[in-house]
This record gives sequence, C-alpha cells and structure tokens, in this order.
Amino acid sequence: QVQLVESGGGLVQAGGSLRLSCEVSGTIYRKNHLAWYRQADGKQRELAAAITAAGTTQYVDSVKGRFTISRNDANNEVNLQMNNLELEDTGVYYCNVNVTPWYGANYDMEYWGQGTEVTVVS
Repeated sequence: QVQLVESGGGLVQAGGSLRLSCEVSGTIYRKNHLAWYRQADGKQRELAAAITAAGTTQYVDSVKGRFTISRNDANNEVNLQMNNLELEDTGVYYCNVNVTPWYGANYDMEYWGQGTEVTVVS
C-alpha cells in the first residue's frame, strides 16, 4: 500500500513563502512523475507543478517564477517551494504520484495525498 503524507501548509502573508513536502512510502518499483495540484474554494482542482523522473518540470502559468518543484528519490520526497505568495494561491494542495508498482508491470498507478491547506492573507 502506497501512502502519501503532506506537510508544510499554513497561513502566510502575501509576499511570504511556504515549503510543502510530501513523503511517499510503500512498496514501489519506480516513481514516475510527481506533482502538486491545488484546489481553491468553488474551483476545479488544477495542476500547479509537476516533475518527471528525468527532472523535467512543468508549472501552471500563474506560478511560474515563484514556485519550484523538486524531488528527492533517495528520501522519497517531493517538495514545492512557494515564494512571493499571492492571495490567489490560497487553497488545498494535494500531492500526486504516478508509480510503476513492480518490475515488469505493464501499468502505472496513481495516488493522492490527503491535502494540506495554504492560506494567503493580505
């Protein structure tokens, strides 16, 4: 069973910073792409940032230049450094991982964390 445990959310003033962490545990052959999604009240969940196994990153336009996603496979972590936070960044942030469960598996599996809340105030 794969589990994702997120941490690092909280309340911060606009212009401040937070660092989200997601620890991935369980039996996994390979972690493929890792991502952070976010969902604001009354809005659909959106991809905030993603990183492939090769380290290629992707960001939603609104966070480019402010957020940095990173992965530490040795520690089974994916992190999101969020700088210069804006009111619009408020929401619940979810860790998402795509994994190959075992050697030779011809399918991938996707897991979600429980979410960590980020509140940006003026």
